[in-house]
Amino acid sequence: MMDFRREVEPVYDVHSHFVPEAVLRWLKTHANTVHAVWEQRAVEKEPFLTVNHRWSFELKRAFYDANEYLAAQRAAGIGHTLVSPIPQLFLYDFPPEATSELSSVYNRELALWIQAHGDRLSGLGTVPLNHPEAAARELEAAMSQGLKGVIIGPGHNGILLSNPRFTPFWEAANDHGAVVFIHPLLNEDPRIQRKMMPNLIGIPWETTIAALDLVLGGILDAYPNAKLLLAHGGGFLPYQVGRLNQGHAVWPQVSSSLQDSPEGYLKRFWYDNVLWHEAALSYLQTLVGEERVLPGSDYPFDLKTWPPAPASDEAVREFLGIGANAKQV
Repeated sequence: MMDFRREVEPVYDVHSHFVPEAVLRWLKTHANTVHAVWEQRAVEKEPFLTVNHRWSFELKRAFYDANEYLAAQRAAGIGHTLVSPIPQLFLYDFPPEATSELSSVYNRELALWIQAHGDRLSGLGTVPLNHPEAAARELEAAMSQGLKGVIIGPGHNGILLSNPRFTPFWEAANDHGAVVFIHPLLNEDPRIQRKMMPNLIGIPWETTIAALDLVLGGILDAYPNAKLLLAHGGGFLPYQVGRLNQGHAVWPQVSSSLQDSPEGYLKRFWYDNVLWHEAALSYLQTLVGEERVLPGSDYPFDLKTWPPAPASDEAVREFLGIGANAKQV
């Protein structure tokens, strides 16, 4: 495996996850409602948390122990992290009342933690995407508490993000210049439910679908102030740009509603560099510009790059709207 570390470790990380203890208490209190189950699956592992019989993850201490999280951040030489909720706790499967309640708890607790460590942390919130009007209100509330934006899935119940039902959410994101980090859950295609394929190819495939839908659906044109960040190097989308450009050239169904070429739209997204492959990362930087590719880790999940591969510190500061105050520790 390639070692992307440089002599001076990277200062920033825009893709990392945390679960405040108040969120875990909420899940335990509402365990029957959201079907939250803790189970010990192996002696050498931490307990796994499963929500709604579908979304499972190993609940490592670094997910909820603030001291352990910050110590790991410091040991890796990371001076400033953009922290996000975890996709398994989006709760889009449930009535909007439950999703909204947990979103409010999650965002409030993250904001309080970040306020206590503002030199080291920035944050994103979560929203009830299953109720776009409520999602817009929660985005505004999260940003009023100091969060930079929100993390969302690639849609809800099979409905993609360019659907008009999500207009209230996009209007709020655009009005507030919000970061919108698109981070999918596992793909549930029955053909790939084996050998970790839902994660290995399912997650980047979901990102690919969501991002192309945003392009073809006109979201980047309609809401240019929203900062759209794609997880895991943009899925598979950047690596088929030639096919997208050719489709744009020959099919009016593709080109008639677009103001730019597919390649031009790809340069309007931001990407994390969670790719684990030097040539793939170099290609992405060449295609969209180094200033659009930001350092990320996906810490503390198993499939992480730790510490993040290096990227432009100046680009991260501009993206997050923060000063040059992150430093090596």
